[in-house]
Amino acid sequence: MTDVAIKPEEVIGYTIRNNRYLNVTNRCSLRCRFCPKFNGEWSVREYNMRLRYEPTVEELIEAAGNPADYDEIVFCGMGETTMRLDVLLEVARALREKGARLRLNTSGVANIVHGRDVAPELARYIQSMSVSLNAQNEEVYNRHCNPKLPGTYASMLEFIKSAKAAGADVTVTAVDGLPGVDIAACAGIANDLGVKFRRRVLDDLG
Repeated sequence: MTDVAIKPEEVIGYTIRNNRYLNVTNRCSLRCRFCPKFNGEWSVREYNMRLRYEPTVEELIEAAGNPADYDEIVFCGMGETTMRLDVLLEVARALREKGARLRLNTSGVANIVHGRDVAPELARYIQSMSVSLNAQNEEVYNRHCNPKLPGTYASMLEFIKSAKAAGADVTVTAVDGLPGVDIAACAGIANDLGVKFRRRVLDDLG
């Protein structure tokens, strides 16, 4: 009998409430202590988010389904979607052409990862962005998020400013329940930047 290579079944698209989510990559330039995947947990609701291969542009567009069926299509998996910037932009452009309302959930690391300000490129297609601020200063941020690249916290703040200037509807978030994280101070940073703020709850995914 001849062995036939079979591509494993992956959760590329998944639905929570009335939004459709796209799981683009498991890669990230952070190693957040509170990220479930670093504690061996890959599930969001009933979905296993672990990818054994990274989906193609065509697979992601297909997984998005009909944009008219959802309030938003959200780029958000168990990784940092902007690590695959070219793929993200191509999928976003195609979905916007279909009339989709798009949101990017991001750690805001894209500029430092790619070595340039990419926020305007993203804002061209993606109407809203949720950026994980996670801490009121670099010291607390580094303690919890373990960035691979020095200067990530400052770059993330610049990404937020640039995304807002480019016309995106920006919300920053912080996780309540992490030692040393001052939620009120994080909300104050959002106010100073002229963007929205949302408090997240530790271990509450989706």
